[in-house]
Amino acid sequence: MHPRKILLTTHTNPDGDAIGASLAFFHYLRKKGHQVHVMVPDPSPGFLTWMKGHDELLDYQRQEELCNEIINGSELIFSMDYNDLSRLNKATPAVRQTGAQKILIDHHLYPAGHYDYQISVVEVSSTAELVYEFIAAAGDVSLIDLAIAEGIYTGIITDTGSLSYSCNYTRTYEIIADLYRFGIDGEHIHRLVYDTFSEKRLRLLGYSLSEKLVVLPEFHTAYITLSAAELDRFDYEVGDTEGVVNYALSIGGINLAVLFTERDRKIRISFRSKGNFSVEELARTFFEGGGHCNAAGATSYMSMTETVDKFRQILPRLADQLKNPYG
Repeated sequence: MHPRKILLTTHTNPDGDAIGASLAFFHYLRKKGHQVHVMVPDPSPGFLTWMKGHDELLDYQRQEELCNEIINGSELIFSMDYNDLSRLNKATPAVRQTGAQKILIDHHLYPAGHYDYQISVVEVSSTAELVYEFIAAAGDVSLIDLAIAEGIYTGIITDTGSLSYSCNYTRTYEIIADLYRFGIDGEHIHRLVYDTFSEKRLRLLGYSLSEKLVVLPEFHTAYITLSAAELDRFDYEVGDTEGVVNYALSIGGINLAVLFTERDRKIRISFRSKGNFSVEELARTFFEGGGHCNAAGATSYMSMTETVDKFRQILPRLADQLKNPYG
């Protein structure tokens, strides 16, 4: 293939998989001689800034004019770790109207139909795992270097909670074994991702659990709400609420946990569940969201009070499923 102008894009509020997969693919495609950029709709979380190539990310929120120029000049545009161009938020119109071929690499359910090509495998742990498989299928495993391996590994461990969920697929562990052969230091990466919290982030976590946690034992549900004012109180930065919802889910007898955060005049909802209770179905049916069976998200444009009221009104009809999610 002759050198192409390629743009890799992530979903809004990019996480470790979106960034890890994109940077790994970015380094690989550059090795193949292509002109490549990575664009995020809004800032990447601070706990990923150590990754090689992170300083080259283009932020549409802050660099709209430059991003539009690169979008319009791209021949191929990849959707990395999301399955609908609407997840690009303000960048969506610019990407939709360009004549570039649109290619999907993702592992979420129900991909949109507006892609020219799709690599969509919902069984895998992460989009980063699909990037590894893409490189392997091209016969280019020998091109994997430390930067590529670290990106893939970061995507896998962050999307599986350090291999605690969404990883009952033997191939995932075979890929991780290969990544260690390429020289990654798993312990070091874990420290960089999970052990670099700021003091204010830790205090926000403490406040969330001590003051904002609501437990509804009759519905095996717990949730946390954080208003814009409360986030401001703790000098919120992108990524500071990462993982907070999992603490609510860790309570014995709780099978559904939700985090509601108010940012930019909208409510971001993060759902987590245990067993066979599908928060993807919950998010899609009631909040026009989506994701995976046990981890999903959505956005509400109602107030915090209205959003939480709507959620609580839904719970009685879900009570039987939540009582025994393994049945």
